[in-house]
Amino acid sequence: MQKLNEEFRDTLIEYDAHIMPKDLLTISVSCSEPEAALPFNLVVPASQTGINSTNLVSQPTLQNYLVNNQGEIVFPVLGTLKVGGMTTQETSELIVGKLERYLKERPIVTVRLVNYKISVIGEVSRPGVYTVNNEQVNVFEAVAMAGDLTIYGKRDNVRIIRTVDGKQNLVTINLNDENIIYSPDFYLRQNDIVYVEPNKAKKQSANIGSSTNLLISITSILISLAGLMVNILR
Repeated sequence: MQKLNEEFRDTLIEYDAHIMPKDLLTISVSCSEPEAALPFNLVVPASQTGINSTNLVSQPTLQNYLVNNQGEIVFPVLGTLKVGGMTTQETSELIVGKLERYLKERPIVTVRLVNYKISVIGEVSRPGVYTVNNEQVNVFEAVAMAGDLTIYGKRDNVRIIRTVDGKQNLVTINLNDENIIYSPDFYLRQNDIVYVEPNKAKKQSANIGSSTNLLISITSILISLAGLMVNILR
């Protein structure tokens, strides 16, 4: 059984979020001497947090780093760093390596993606934009966030709209497929849009509703014209 579990884990395709332009990052640097790490931590001034700090002891709020279109951030002391395409772990290791010349010990650098979001639309109970705190979410978790599919949702034809290098790609997955967990698209990427198509029953209902509304509109117009003609001929 243990051997089977190990083979199962090896087959699964894990996804680590990669930093992209327009991403927001928080980066904290810490070591045994807090004063030594201060120059490398951008802190939001208390006047901008909206919190009255009088007689209040709290953790400082770190400023966000915006990744520019070239995949770069400007880090205190170190200057411009190229982080686009890297994972948060790789970015952490990059900064640790560059800080060693400034600190007496190896610091702890924590990098987090602040704006890791996905959108779920179409035939789900709660369509909307959802923030992912742990930087990893699979398609089942995304659907669960949106309250699962409605009775009209097509489980075998779920679309994922993904932007790669400025171009939109369309991926189709089948939620009924037991092998979906091995798919490279099982884990979503930041800014993915999950679209659940309506089934035939919903489409037919929509068509009937549209036809009925059109017929009512035409009838209303004809009645109005008839009334106008009667008034003119009097």
